[in-house]
Amino acid sequence: MLTPRSLLERYVEAKDQVRPHMMQTIYAANAILTFSIATDKISFPNRVVGLDGITKTLIVDFGTKFSRCKTFYICDSTPEQESRIAILPWLVLMRESASSRLRIGKGYYKWTFEQQQGDGNMQVAAMHIHIERMDVIDDRYGKILHALQSVLPYPWLPPAMLLEQFEQLMRRTPGLEFLDIFKTPFQADPTTRRRDHAFKATTEQIGRPSAKN
Repeated sequence: MLTPRSLLERYVEAKDQVRPHMMQTIYAANAILTFSIATDKISFPNRVVGLDGITKTLIVDFGTKFSRCKTFYICDSTPEQESRIAILPWLVLMRESASSRLRIGKGYYKWTFEQQQGDGNMQVAAMHIHIERMDVIDDRYGKILHALQSVLPYPWLPPAMLLEQFEQLMRRTPGLEFLDIFKTPFQADPTTRRRDHAFKATTEQIGRPSAKN
C-alpha cells in the first residue's frame, strides 16, 4: 500500500537516481507541479501539468544537468496518512555535471495526495517546490560533496542532526563556512503561510473533479 511516506521516499529515489519509470506510481496522470524560486542560480518552469511533463522536468531534464544527487527531508517525524503536507523543508547536495561543481540548496515542498479508486493507493495530485537558495561551490574532485553526504542520514534528516553535523564540519575543515546558511532548514514566515492558503484552495479545486469520476 502506497502511503504519503512511501511516495516521498519513491520520489527522492526516482529523482536522485534518475529512474523515470517509477513516476507513474508516484504522480496522478493529471498532477500539477508548481515552483517558486528565490534565486537566479537555477531555473524551472513556473507550472507543469501532467505526469509526462513532470517526469521530463524532475527526472529527465534534471538528470542531464546534475549527478550524485541526494535530497533530504528535514523533519523530526515522517508523514503517514496525511492527505496534505503544508510545508516540508528539504536540503539537496549534488554535482553540476558540466562544471564539476558542488550544488547545495534548500527550500520546502508542499504535497497534496489523493486516494486512487480500486487499489486504495495514494498518489500525488499536486506538488509545489520552493527553492530558497541554490549555491554553487568549487569542488572539482567531488570531495566536499562526498564529505557532506556521508555524514547525513538519507532521506529523512532530523534538524538537530543537520545542525550538529554541519557545525562539526565547519569547525574541523577550513573553507566550509558556506554551510552556515544551510545548517538550519527553511523557516516559514507569514508570507509563506498566505501562499500556503492559496495552494490549499487550488489543490482542493483539483481534487473535486476526480472525486466525481
